[in-house]
Amino acid sequence: MSRRLRPEELDLWRKVAGTAERMHRPKLKPDPEARKTPAKPDVKSGPASRDPLPAFRLGQKGQGGAPGHDLMGSVADRLHKAPVHMDRKTHTRMKRGKLSPEARIDLHGMTMDRAHPALTGFIMRSASEGRRLVLVITGKGKDRDEDGPIPVRRGILRHNVPHWLSVPPLSGLVLQITPAHQSHGGGGAYYVYLRRMR
Repeated sequence: MSRRLRPEELDLWRKVAGTAERMHRPKLKPDPEARKTPAKPDVKSGPASRDPLPAFRLGQKGQGGAPGHDLMGSVADRLHKAPVHMDRKTHTRMKRGKLSPEARIDLHGMTMDRAHPALTGFIMRSASEGRRLVLVITGKGKDRDEDGPIPVRRGILRHNVPHWLSVPPLSGLVLQITPAHQSHGGGGAYYVYLRRMR
């Protein structure tokens, strides 16, 4: 059973209808004057002269030459080039392996589905317990048995852990990520320096 619209509903409808645009334009009725045969061009004046096309070269307005290969560097290279957000002295000591991690997690051998929640829980617990320097072990990865058509970087966890640490919810807890010193696992581990929790 239908009901009548209330005044406020009717006002709202009028406002919406006033802003709506027609999807299809109405077909215009043909103009009877336009059906008349056009006047023949004056033969004496000759064909209308056209300006010749200006000279142009194919691709002249293109954006430079072909782009070079922009290959992404290794994770270690990108982390070494990243700006230092922590105390420089502490950062230098940490890179040289002079600081001992307060806790560690070994993700080596885990699948990405298991490693991501394990890492998230570990970092959150460490931050809540007031730890500053933790070690995340990923392993260096192994060469794949199959060579597919798409190249895959060696060490999936080693490549994904820095990304996971740099996006929410962990990005607010992490101050610095640095490849670990050889004494703590080298290229198969990361130092994660956490922010001081207030």
